[in-house]
Amino acid sequence: MTMSSSNSKIIAIDGPAASGKGTLARALADALDFAYMDTGALYRAVGFEVLFAGGNPESESDALHGCNILSQKLNSDDTILSNPDLRNDKIGNAASKVAAIQSVRDALLDIQRNFAKNPAIGKAGAILDGRDIGTVVCPRASLKLYITANMEIRAKRRMKELQSKGFGVTYKAVLEDMRVRDARDKGRKAAPLMPSGDAIVIDTSDLSQGQMLEKALEYAKKAFS
Repeated sequence: MTMSSSNSKIIAIDGPAASGKGTLARALADALDFAYMDTGALYRAVGFEVLFAGGNPESESDALHGCNILSQKLNSDDTILSNPDLRNDKIGNAASKVAAIQSVRDALLDIQRNFAKNPAIGKAGAILDGRDIGTVVCPRASLKLYITANMEIRAKRRMKELQSKGFGVTYKAVLEDMRVRDARDKGRKAAPLMPSGDAIVIDTSDLSQGQMLEKALEYAKKAFS
């Protein structure tokens, strides 16, 4: 990945699964010509490597081994974070488990901060989305957004997304999985999911993608004016 000099234009976007943060982050990055990183993909990739090796995502040693494999692969190919296999719920659950391990978070922190401070050449800034961007990864980000939505609505969104990709899932199963993941993400000792004190909270329950982007662009304009 080619890097430029340090850039202070950073937008941190956090929120729970299926809140719309990823969709918003990508659209906002396109609109502002910012580099974009889905930090959740890093944890999903670690979870994928752990499961692929037959390991336990709740084991610190297995998870750190997964981190090491991922780091080696990223040195030569950062497109592995776009692997569609990372998007299924089995990998999502593994990601949530490895993300609860502090040493894993420490191992991935430098990758995220380096991306934020040194976006690709030609980009005006960087946008990162995840669960602890505004609180831990980029606490001094110029703009922090916390994207949320009603859990039932989030479950319906995730169900439709998975079904569109050919996964046979039910609303009941997706909702229960989301409850478990939310509880794990919010209750973990290592960087629990929560809005930063200076984050702008946007509830997307009743917003279209266009309305979400419009709101975010208004906040970005104020932050960078």
